[in-house]
Amino acid sequence: MTLFSPTVIVIIAFLPCYSLPFVLQLIICLLISSHHDHMGQGNDSQISGFLLLGLSNNPELEPLIFGLFLSMYLVTVFGNLLIILAVSSDSHLHTPMYFFLANLSFVDICFTSTTVPKMLWNIQTQSKVITYEGCLSQIFFFILFAGLDFFLLTVMAYDRFVAICHPLHYMVTMNPWLCGLLVLVSWITSILNSLSESLLVLRLSFCTEVEIPHFFCELNQMIQLACSNTFLNNIVVYFAAVLLGGPSLAGVLYSYSRIGSSICGILSAQDKYKAFSTCASHLSIVSLFYCTSLGVYLSSAAPQSSHASAVASVMYTVVTPMLNPFIYSLRNRDIKRALMRFSGMAVRKETIVLA
Repeated sequence: MTLFSPTVIVIIAFLPCYSLPFVLQLIICLLISSHHDHMGQGNDSQISGFLLLGLSNNPELEPLIFGLFLSMYLVTVFGNLLIILAVSSDSHLHTPMYFFLANLSFVDICFTSTTVPKMLWNIQTQSKVITYEGCLSQIFFFILFAGLDFFLLTVMAYDRFVAICHPLHYMVTMNPWLCGLLVLVSWITSILNSLSESLLVLRLSFCTEVEIPHFFCELNQMIQLACSNTFLNNIVVYFAAVLLGGPSLAGVLYSYSRIGSSICGILSAQDKYKAFSTCASHLSIVSLFYCTSLGVYLSSAAPQSSHASAVASVMYTVVTPMLNPFIYSLRNRDIKRALMRFSGMAVRKETIVLA
């Protein structure tokens, strides 16, 4: 009897997504209502969209940027999709660790798809315009999937802590009910946080400056462009970063400090290497994601180069999701076996169909 069936994995991973179109419709309706309210006020100038300036103002570099980001995006999508297919198709991988990994892969695909396709479209069409509604929708989904990345990386650190420090109680502690609950709470918390921060953008007024020195609508860039009072928006951004990112980072550090202490007590050199290898891979991704993302948002009020902010954003929006398949599949024998079995099943089915 397996711990997780493929059906359970798919339902728990994808069921919360059904609420996203409704939330998007709610945001757009509020946008329209806010737009009509502002139309009644003669003092506020109206804008229909923004200009995304991208990563470079040099037109000669645009083909290079297009090819680079398209390659990274395809690697991210297909790599993470392979992990999801491997975990869902192989009963040997129906364990808590791979259940969280499949959810992380799905979130990374959505996270990257929130920003990169629009950037590629703008480069291809030689247009930098994004509508006001599209910008706010991008902010909502960006914050949503960024928050999910925070929570899932923390949950995975806790999973490794229980597996290494309390191996005898692992299957009892990390039972299917608890794993599903952790993922569900992560979705609910991320949706509420994203909804609150996105709706606060509706109260902002924008004047003639509509150029965003970025390749997507990042929340702190939008706040800096506003003509109205942004004190409440900045407070909420800092509050969310400290309240959600702080405990998450503390949980990761605590988990790995305990893991390090437990590994030092392991006598077998082979066991030490295996444990350090698994945890070092996870910790490297966590460090890259946390340092760049929290650095961008916690320093949003301080004077900083827009180019430096954009580069830091690339690290946690594009590079980190792209690295996950390499970290968790190429260095993981279980995932490799599952992919080989999956490819073998696909070849056999194709042979049967052709026959």
